Amino acid sequence: MTTVRQVLQAKGWEVWSISPEATMYEALQLMAEKNVGALVVLDDGKLVGIFTERDYARKVALRGRSCTDTRVREVMTPRVIYVHPDQTVEDCMAVMTKQHIRHLPVLEEGELVGLISIRDVIEAILAEREFLIEQLESYITSGS
Repeated sequence: MTTVRQVLQAKGWEVWSISPEATMYEALQLMAEKNVGALVVLDDGKLVGIFTERDYARKVALRGRSCTDTRVREVMTPRVIYVHPDQTVEDCMAVMTKQHIRHLPVLEEGELVGLISIRDVIEAILAEREFLIEQLESYITSGS
């Protein structure tokens, strides 16, 4: 089974973050520049929240708030659900499905080491299944 560590080794460990005091405009600008759908929110290096496109849509745009006057801390999700590098992608899929989330920060010994998305998880699960199918086909054809 594929682990979160293996996914991060393949995709990279880089995580984009923002301060809780940054404006929504700064957050959206960074997300657009890096082409990501979520930013972890760090305060003095400590994980204090996550900010996603969904947070923006529901807590800023729909409420008519200003991007330049609204701070990340006002709209971020402060209760961060996270995983460990040695958990499986199946574990991640279960958490993401149950919690209705698309991004999971990865913590190791209390330190942020990565971020995985639902896309990363789906790609890893599909690769696992494809490998298994190839192995089964090879076994079947070699036995005849």
